[in-house]
Amino acid sequence: MFTKSTFKFLDELAANNNRAWFEENKPRYEALVREPALDFIEAMDPLLGKFAPHFRAEPRKVGGSLMRVFRDTRFSRDKTPYKTNIGIQFRHQLGKDVHAPGFYVHIATDECFLAVGCWHPESDALGKIRDLVAQKTEQWFAARDDKIFVAKWELTGDSLTRPPRGYAADHPAIEDIKRKDFIAIAPLSAAEVTGKNLLKLAADRFAAATPLMKFLCEALEVQY
Repeated sequence: MFTKSTFKFLDELAANNNRAWFEENKPRYEALVREPALDFIEAMDPLLGKFAPHFRAEPRKVGGSLMRVFRDTRFSRDKTPYKTNIGIQFRHQLGKDVHAPGFYVHIATDECFLAVGCWHPESDALGKIRDLVAQKTEQWFAARDDKIFVAKWELTGDSLTRPPRGYAADHPAIEDIKRKDFIAIAPLSAAEVTGKNLLKLAADRFAAATPLMKFLCEALEVQY
């Protein structure tokens, strides 16, 4: 699926991030980036269905699991038009955007990783997650500290410096309640991305994140 040539293309795009170059090299983008990504997404669908049947692997060029190559430059000082990474998100069937619970694959020349959870959830969703952490703390600790989960994943993301309003500062899970992201990361090497076992590796690591994903889905009142 992905090859060393995929990384070479991403490097070249970073050095030539303009529309003229991209249009001239669009056949290479299709062959080295989009087609392998869509093949990976299609192959992940039955694997994902085994442990997370309400999450979708959609191999569509537009509007599916493959995130668009075009950057949103409206509010950014950086006006380069293209992303220099491959982003793939397997989102919950009820999720509408990247902030919904999901499984994520990030491929770039400087860093590759898998991610799971809710990244920058909207305030209503974030409040529901925090409430469940506060109300079912032992259940949260069991998910957060599950041995299989922690062997493959590390919780990360942004947090508040002070407890959010309405939560006791001495709550035993206050450091988790302060989280603004409920995500975990598992690094990937370039060799793993281009290797023959990427599909199995990704599926196994995503399955190991079941305790976290189940907790988040319960908080947001959707099926895992």
